[in-house]
Amino acid sequence: MAKADKAAAVAELTTEFESSNGAVLTEYRGLTVAQLSELRHNLGDNAKFAVVKNTLTKIAARDAGVEGQLSELLQGPSAIAFVKGDVVEAAKGLRDFAKANPLLVIKGGVVDGKAMTPQEITKLADLESREVLLAKLAGAMKASMANAAATFNALPTQLAQLAEALRVKREEAGETSEAPADAAPVAAEAPAEAAQSTED
Repeated sequence: MAKADKAAAVAELTTEFESSNGAVLTEYRGLTVAQLSELRHNLGDNAKFAVVKNTLTKIAARDAGVEGQLSELLQGPSAIAFVKGDVVEAAKGLRDFAKANPLLVIKGGVVDGKAMTPQEITKLADLESREVLLAKLAGAMKASMANAAATFNALPTQLAQLAEALRVKREEAGETSEAPADAAPVAAEAPAEAAQSTED
């Protein structure tokens, strides 16, 4: 490979590392071209599966700041799944393909700048995808909004009942407070009659 081609390849790999949410390193020895094509299809649009040269990838990993996470894994025939978007979905695709095709070996990788072992990538694949989590969140929010709407709809009725209860209570209180007011003149008249009788 010419020097200019090597530089271009390193620059492309560096860009892939820097712009990806995750990079999963695999060994693909023994897989056919048809199987690799199937794997690329299974990974979907948010992942790019590329066969790489270890020496150039080490330089690109160093330039992208992920050399520590990947350099030891770059042994033997290597291919990398560069993931832009949902890393869980890509991890599921790799895990499921590796189960059906044991020649694909997941060596490890880096996700959001953190080194991941093969076991951690498998655990990542067991998680629910971003879309499923968003759907669950939307469902929970919808249920909360429905409960809030029911509460708000019930408020006018409750306020009307409260207002009626207060009105009845005030009327009852008004009736009891009128009784002493009527009694006051009677009490006031009594001494006056008594005074008249003493004058007579």
